[in-house]
Amino acid sequence: MLILDVVPERQILAMGGAPDEVLLDYVLSLARGRRLLYVPTAVREDPDQIVYWYGRLRARGTTTHLSFFPWPPENLRELTLQHDVILVNGGNTANALAIWALAIWGVHGFDEILREAWQQGVLLTGWSAGMICWFEQGVTDSFGPGLAAMDCLGLLPGSACPHYDGEERRRPVYTQLVADGFPGGIAADDDVGVHFVDRELREVVTSRDGATAYRVTPDGEQRLEARLL
Repeated sequence: MLILDVVPERQILAMGGAPDEVLLDYVLSLARGRRLLYVPTAVREDPDQIVYWYGRLRARGTTTHLSFFPWPPENLRELTLQHDVILVNGGNTANALAIWALAIWGVHGFDEILREAWQQGVLLTGWSAGMICWFEQGVTDSFGPGLAAMDCLGLLPGSACPHYDGEERRRPVYTQLVADGFPGGIAADDDVGVHFVDRELREVVTSRDGATAYRVTPDGEQRLEARLL
């Protein structure tokens, strides 16, 4: 009998804002299992955030958090690959920089480990900084009170912008950046998730009626249909 290797789907669920309970349940419905790795680099591994997310995830599976300070675990690759979901926290200029988090990951090779995990079928997800990190480029507040473009991991094509309806500067800045030559991409409102499979957008979902995502090009924005969870 001929036995064919099954290639796992490469899945990313990028969220415009921090997930509520409905969206969080949807995240886990996509995963192959319930082993969760929480990555709080973008909040400088704030202990309060770690405790908070352990509490939220306790009933949903087995949770481990990944710390890079004062140094990452020696078995960083093995630890990462033994999980089913990698959840990346958002961040802000008050306590953490998205670009700083990506730099830390690069120093320790975590960027390549994430790529390997994705290729092996581990669900990658996150919001805000944890949304834009998967794309080639993103729009961030990591450089100060304004918004600017930054290079990201490049697992997904184009660019991304979170908090599209949650922060008033996001929409005009992102659309202007794209009009001026920044790569087009996906913008997501808060309470919205965009599900990519093998680098292709499969579905937009939302836990809030009226919230959605947009495909943004130099010609403007196209509202995408979102399924209400």
